[in-house]
Amino acid sequence: MPALDPPAWLWIACTVAACGVQTVRNAMQRSLTERVGTVGATHVRFLFGLPFGLAFLAAMATAVDLSALKLSEAFLAWALMGGVFQILGTGLMLAAMRERSFVVSIAYVKTEPVQIAVFGLLFLGERLSLSASIAVIVATAGVLLMSMPAKAAAAGGQGGGAASGGASPSGGSPGTQSLLARWLPRAARLGIASGAMFALSAVGFRGAILELGDAPFYARATTTLATSLLMQTALLSGWLLWRDRRVLAEIFRLWRPSMLAGFAGALASQMWFLAFSLQTAAAVRTVGLVEILFAQAVSHKLFAQGTSRREAIGMAIMVGGVAWLMLSAS
Repeated sequence: MPALDPPAWLWIACTVAACGVQTVRNAMQRSLTERVGTVGATHVRFLFGLPFGLAFLAAMATAVDLSALKLSEAFLAWALMGGVFQILGTGLMLAAMRERSFVVSIAYVKTEPVQIAVFGLLFLGERLSLSASIAVIVATAGVLLMSMPAKAAAAGGQGGGAASGGASPSGGSPGTQSLLARWLPRAARLGIASGAMFALSAVGFRGAILELGDAPFYARATTTLATSLLMQTALLSGWLLWRDRRVLAEIFRLWRPSMLAGFAGALASQMWFLAFSLQTAAAVRTVGLVEILFAQAVSHKLFAQGTSRREAIGMAIMVGGVAWLMLSAS
């Protein structure tokens, strides 16, 4: 079967689809966090996503000759890198969601495109054009604006005291810890760290896909997905068997919502990997900022969380940057 020649817009369609499905998965994982903890909710997407990832690969094998794939140690190393950093990123993201609202937590995580651009250049030698680089920065600036804590946004006009208006308990001027807490609260630190982990993860998966050679893009994407899910399931299952078997048992007791979260996770990853096989990781993750719009809808519908004017302006700037990137990449 000859390889299909994908249309130029396909990576964008795959990215937007991934964002929609991933928003559903994130909401499901967030609801499971209280029952099985951060590590348990993280594991759900891999343990229950693995059967679907293997099913995607089996279906692919019936339609495509997979012999053209160049499996190698380098491929496994890239896939392992992507898998490990994705585990860390998911755990940090869920921890951030316990600190702040669903949509703001996602916004913190979505500071990753600039980090991906740097990591992609360092690890893969992938350069963005000047226009695309500016678009990435504009979109990320919009994310930072909408995720800035309200107190920090208003601090500029309130003249320099601590929240209580006096000196710090230690007797000096308001300490750097207070300033850090105002501008970069715990949820922001967790979310930005999660974005860094996801950035490294995206670079790893992109590297794994490229390492598979000249096989059709959809075969490389699906093979990378199944391989990474297998690695991630083995790693986290082994960890929980060693450290907390009770959580693993609870995950299986919650198999119905876990199965839905696993399917959504596998499907979202399939879409992400298809996009990674067609475009640089930085460009894909920048278009992926539209997930914030989906997260906003979920926040209103499921978690009754509103949107401030500043958050709306930030989202508008972010959408403008994404649109700019899509036009420059087309």
